[in-house]
Amino acid sequence: MSKRPNFNHLAIAVADIDAALVFYRDALGLQVERIEEVEREAVKVAFLPLGDGSHDIEIIQPTRDDTGVAKWLAKHGPGMHHVCIQVNDIQAALARLAAHGVELINPQPAQRSDGTRYAFIHPKSAFGVLIELYEKPAPHQD
Repeated sequence: MSKRPNFNHLAIAVADIDAALVFYRDALGLQVERIEEVEREAVKVAFLPLGDGSHDIEIIQPTRDDTGVAKWLAKHGPGMHHVCIQVNDIQAALARLAAHGVELINPQPAQRSDGTRYAFIHPKSAFGVLIELYEKPAPHQD
């Protein structure tokens, strides 16, 4: 039996991650699990886990001015950038979306260093919301 898709994270785009953390970490009281640079996407990301840690708020800051996040930020200003949904089989999800005429930013998933595969759905097809799909790697069996 396949598992239903699950909420993974909400990403908030900002021009200055340190200034944003004054609110999210200091005022709101969320803990910062880690901050990392994702070179492939040209962003710096602060991960702030919620609840049991399986869901995050991600604060994203572009590290270059020629990226999608930087262009989005210049057009919209700081705010919610995307919602991430975790799926069991990203290839099957992308095929199903394509079969329904959904515009995909990434027709094939990219892969992070931890093995997580991801792809984005264009907001034009998702009623104005940028959606990221995640497929986490299977846990290692020792």
